[in-house]
Amino acid sequence: MSMDRRGFLGAAALLAAPGVLFAQAVTERRFIFIIQRGAADGLNTLIPYAEPAYARARGALAIDPGTALKLDGTFALHPSLANIRKLYSAGQASLFHAIASPYRDRSHFDGQNVLETGGSAPYQVTDGWMNRLLSVLPRTGKEAIAFSPAIPMALRGAVEVTSYAPSALPQANEDLMIRVEQLYAQDSQLHALWSSALEAREMAGSMGSGGGRQDAAALGRMAAGFLGRSDGPRIAMIETSGWDTHSGQNARLAAQLKNLDNLLAGLHEGLGAAWDKTVILVATEFGRTVAANGTGGTDHGTGAVAMLVGGAVQGGRIVADWPGLENANLLDGRDLKPTLALDALVIAACAESFALEPERLSPVLFPGGGRGKPLPRQLRS
Repeated sequence: MSMDRRGFLGAAALLAAPGVLFAQAVTERRFIFIIQRGAADGLNTLIPYAEPAYARARGALAIDPGTALKLDGTFALHPSLANIRKLYSAGQASLFHAIASPYRDRSHFDGQNVLETGGSAPYQVTDGWMNRLLSVLPRTGKEAIAFSPAIPMALRGAVEVTSYAPSALPQANEDLMIRVEQLYAQDSQLHALWSSALEAREMAGSMGSGGGRQDAAALGRMAAGFLGRSDGPRIAMIETSGWDTHSGQNARLAAQLKNLDNLLAGLHEGLGAAWDKTVILVATEFGRTVAANGTGGTDHGTGAVAMLVGGAVQGGRIVADWPGLENANLLDGRDLKPTLALDALVIAACAESFALEPERLSPVLFPGGGRGKPLPRQLRS
């Protein structure tokens, strides 16, 4: 048996997490959280092109309505989001504008902590809402997984989970892998963990091979290699970074959004028939200012955009209680005012995905109380 160094490193991560548990939902739904670290700009993701104040505030950063992917008479997607546009048209993507967690300051670290823990203030809660979700689901020998070098805050807690992060290092030789196998052969605990690591490497398939940095579509297909298996995980988290566009925003955001679009395309392709059972939540810690700054970018703001994507989503909808972009309508005279609660979206998506009662799930995910009005049904029956 051969195994490359990338697989070896992924296996080593698994060895560091003894007693790995999979969370198995009765519905067989797959739930994936994609976090956009750095405060993604919602106004140039889902563009309110029909509002004159948008072009006035954004100036050279405003996306040309002629190139934007129009969804209706008010909103359009960024030109980089062609795959999301197709999913929206197929009723498999819903978009939520002017949405935010309860956090109202502008620190990335604090904002991400609130987003991932479900607290109402930074560092108020010590585990993640995804881990607490796992604690109320049936467990039948399957695990939740983070596709990242370490387990993100949202998945930390009492329920053991693991992470898998492919390496771009060259392949390890077969002799090394045989020696490691022999080293663990006589230790019952380490041998079992090593076997689990090899199984994870098998799930990653050819996408786990070394030899260069993976593109976003390949990452999506690799994640789907885990999630699409009948014996694979049902809950996952994928980290994306680089969304902090203080300068040179247009080119940088176009590349970021293209990567996100390709990541979702890779998941769609790789999941195959399991796509119809999949729900993907995409969210960021907060949005960005309405007005451009002096360096071709935007600063930390409040209201943002979130997405639900997947074959299980009852999509083709833009959900927004639109506050407007005139100065009098802005939060603190500078930010898109949030009118939807991200907490409510998380509760709706998780409760419907796993056939749980929202009223009982809410205090589990958000110990301080979920904020915002309950949302109507988001998934297909």
